[in-house]
Order: sequence, then C-alpha cells, then structure tokens
Amino acid sequence: MISRLWPRSLHGQMLLAIALALLLAQGFGAVLLYRAQHERREAALVHLVAMRLFTATREFPPPPDEGSGPGPGPGHDHLRPHGPPPPELFGGPRSFRLEHSPNSPARPGEARDGESERELRAILTDQNIAVSDVMVIRRAVVDDPPTLRRLSRRAMLLGQPPEAVADVVLIGGIRKADSGEWLVVRTPIPPYERVLLITLVAQTLLIYAVLVGAIAFILRRITRPLATLTNQIERFAGRRDGVGQIAPEGPDDIRKLIAAHNAMESRISALLDEKDVMLGAIGHDLKTPLAALRVRIESVENETERLRMAATITDIAQSLDDILSLARAGRAREPSEMTELSALLASVVEEYEDIGEPVVLGETARMAMPLRATWLRRAIRNLIGNALRYGGDARVSLQREGDFAVFRIEDNGPGIPEHDMARMLEPFTRGEASRNTETGGAGLGLALALAIAEQHGGTLALVNRKDAEGKVAGLTAELRLPLGKS
Repeated sequence: MISRLWPRSLHGQMLLAIALALLLAQGFGAVLLYRAQHERREAALVHLVAMRLFTATREFPPPPDEGSGPGPGPGHDHLRPHGPPPPELFGGPRSFRLEHSPNSPARPGEARDGESERELRAILTDQNIAVSDVMVIRRAVVDDPPTLRRLSRRAMLLGQPPEAVADVVLIGGIRKADSGEWLVVRTPIPPYERVLLITLVAQTLLIYAVLVGAIAFILRRITRPLATLTNQIERFAGRRDGVGQIAPEGPDDIRKLIAAHNAMESRISALLDEKDVMLGAIGHDLKTPLAALRVRIESVENETERLRMAATITDIAQSLDDILSLARAGRAREPSEMTELSALLASVVEEYEDIGEPVVLGETARMAMPLRATWLRRAIRNLIGNALRYGGDARVSLQREGDFAVFRIEDNGPGIPEHDMARMLEPFTRGEASRNTETGGAGLGLALALAIAEQHGGTLALVNRKDAEGKVAGLTAELRLPLGKS
C-alpha cells in the first residue's frame, strides 16, 4: 500500500520526503513551544496566587472575632470575603477577593494539583510565611457558583456566556500555622489554551506552506529540465537522428549536463551518418561486380555449374542486403504510417501460400498502430522463413494482450536448447552448425527481426513449446509491439 502511494518521479519523491521532514520538525517545534508556553503560564498563575496570599498575610490580617468558631462545612462555597483584591491575571472584577474559611475549599474526592502546591509552598517558604497546609485545585467555572455569579455580570456586559470569559478557575489556599484558618483566592483562567493551540497550529501551517512552496519551486527548476532531457534521450534512442536538441535551462549544473548531452548526441549522429555513407558505398561497390558476375556466368556452358554459380551470387547478394539492413535498422528514415496489422499479416502469409509453402494463418485480431510497414513485413518474413527452414511449417497468429500487439510464429521443429536462446538472436549465429547456406542461411534473420522489433519499441522472444510429456514440440517466436508507439 505504501509503495503505491509513494511517488515514482524524482520531483515527487524529493518533495514528499522534504515535506514529511518539515512537517515532523515543525510539529516537534510546535509541541515544544506549546509546552514552554504552558509551563510559563502555569508558573505565572502560581506566582499570582502566591502574591495575593503574601499580600493578604502582610497587609490584611483577619478580624480578631473571625479567627475561630464554627463555620461552613467542607466544600461550602459561601466563604467570607475580606480585604481588597489584588489585580487578576486578566484584570478581573473587583468582586474576586481574598476569602477566609475554617475549612478547606476542596470538595470531597476533588483532585489536587500536587506540582502547583509544591511550587506555591516553596514560594511562601522563601518569603518566611509559615503554613501548615497548601491546597491548589482547578475547577470548571460552571461547577463553582461564586465564580460563576461574578463572571456572569461581566459576561452580560460583553454579550457572551461566562465560559467565554473564563472556563476554569484556579483555587489556591493556605492554612496558617498560627490560627489554623484557611486563606483562599480564586483566579479565573481565560480559555488561553485553546487560543494558544489555534495560534500555534496556524503558525505551523503557514511556515510549512511557505517552506514547501519554496522547495517545490526549486525542485521544479531542477527536475523539469531533467524530465525534458530524459524525453530527448528516449527519442534519440529510437531515432538517432540528432534532431530537436533541447536548450540548456535550469541551474548551472543542469545546464552543463544538457550541453554535454547535446554535444554527445551531435557526435553520435555524425558517426552514424558517416557509417550510413560508408555502408551505402560498400553496398554499391559490391553489388556492381556481383551484377557483372551474374552476366558473365551466362557464358558458362555447363548448366549445372552455371546454376551453382548463380545461386552463390544470389546468396552473397542476400547476405549483403541483410547486413546492410541490420546496420540501418536503428536509423530508419521513412516515417511511421498507421497500419492495420491483421491485414499486413494476412498479405505476408498469402505470399507464402502463393508459392506453395506450408504457412497457416491462425486467429487474428483487428488492430492498428503507427509503424514502418516495410520493415515489419521483413521481420515477419524472417521469422516465417526461420520456422520453415528448421520446422518444415509455420502457424502465424496475431493477438492483442493489454497494450501490446503480439505476433506468434510457431513451428514443429526440434526447438533450440535453452542455453542457446539468447545467442540465437545475435548476428551470424545459426541453428545448423555447418556453413551450408541451403540449410542454415547467414544467421542474420533473427538478429534483423530483433532489431526491427526494437526499432518500434518492441521485443522478440523465442520459447520452446512442450507437449503433454514435457518434450520439446516446436519453437514459438513471439514479436511484441506496443500499440500507439512508432
């Protein structure tokens, strides 16, 4: 599943890898920043509570008649206010005052903030304030009636629910060692966590988008000329004509690479042109004396010798033609034309039927593709001729398999040893060991058929056919061409 989602192009893989790395780094940084901001805010809240309690113990001692006596039970919310309030964290209303109570404000089973309690105790100890107990709890505003009543008045003025002003109240209290009375402060906490989280997420996404966009632009500048160069190399591999060279673009390294490729392409094209000229001259220089020999043998009186000499000249001319064709197969000059394959195959088989050769046309499928018909006819003739030479007969078929047109030429011959399959497609390799051209030819037919298949972007494969007992029952030559590719 992951391999399917992973992009195949260089641009896609680099962009995805960098995007994932940036996302991980940005996410990790955002988490660290969030934790730092949260810890700083928690410390500020604890210090605010400590400041209010310290101020109360120094400037606003409780009245003498309130130091003892019965009071509300544990968890009772009606605590007696005393003294003016210190400033709230967010400039809260003046009604949030210091409160005195003989009992702890924590309700039964309510969780206490042990870390904040330890920090609050340490701060008070540093200020030489003797306490017998410290308590810090967090409570939802809706569960704390005194805070809810006081925030409701402010919320009405703002036209918002009380939870929008503050959603949690921090309740801190100390029990003095001398009197045993609890001093309690309430500090409403605005919904800062949600705002901080939204801010961090927005900031992370913005930085991520900017960085990924910049990297995508840079990668595009690098990979676009590389993709153009790849297309040019593929085109040159098929045509080898050096036409349509691309202009250098992109970074300097890519420009130098494109310039070097253009120079190499030009040099290869020049060498191939020289080879074609040389082959043309050789073909002309050899065919001319062969034609003269053909005329001269007519003066030979012995008919048997004259026929042998004529056959030899014909074999030499055919071999020469095959050699020149093999050398030029990769640089065919004629353009591709849309051709109906089943009709082309039927016409080739008909040629053999007309001269009485045992060639049978099997099942064919109608399909068309752009190709060089003359070259494909020659490839099919070579494969049929090879089947007739070694198998005595040939069965030809054409099928469509996916995006490929598949020609199959089958015979009932002895097949080819598995270790010789690849070698048989090499030039001047024959299945018959002797040099007798009547039994083996020059060994160029399969090599030329392979070159023509590759000229059209296809392949040629030889496969031994087995019978029910596992013995070789013949050879199948499979010519496979991609549809729509010239």
